Amino acid sequence: MRIGELSRRTGVSERLLRYYEEQGLLRPERRPSGYRAYAEGDVDTVRRIRGLLAAGLNTATIATILPCLRDDDERLVPTCPDLLADLAGERERISRAIVDLQASRAALDDVIAAAPADVAARAAARAARA
Repeated sequence: MRIGELSRRTGVSERLLRYYEEQGLLRPERRPSGYRAYAEGDVDTVRRIRGLLAAGLNTATIATILPCLRDDDERLVPTCPDLLADLAGERERISRAIVDLQASRAALDDVIAAAPADVAARAAARAARA
């Protein structure tokens, strides 16, 4: 299938599909005309990529782990022994980021709570107009 068809079937823009190719996540066949030819399995690959991106992984990490995953009843299952340690490391990185974001939110909450009443009232009025 051509890139437009893959885009329609996955809901991912053609530009993003080209980016996935640049990152080594997709490897379409090239026709003599230069057009990309995608396999039926690339639909599932794009869905896996989207799921892994949504899980907080970057494209470099996804390129490394994608060959070690298979679909099993709507779940991704690791197939390479070393992958579990890598995934645990990614989970820890995400957990640290969550802690950092929670601290940032708490700091913002403190600043917001310290706002004088007149500033808070103007902010509430502005939000009501928006």
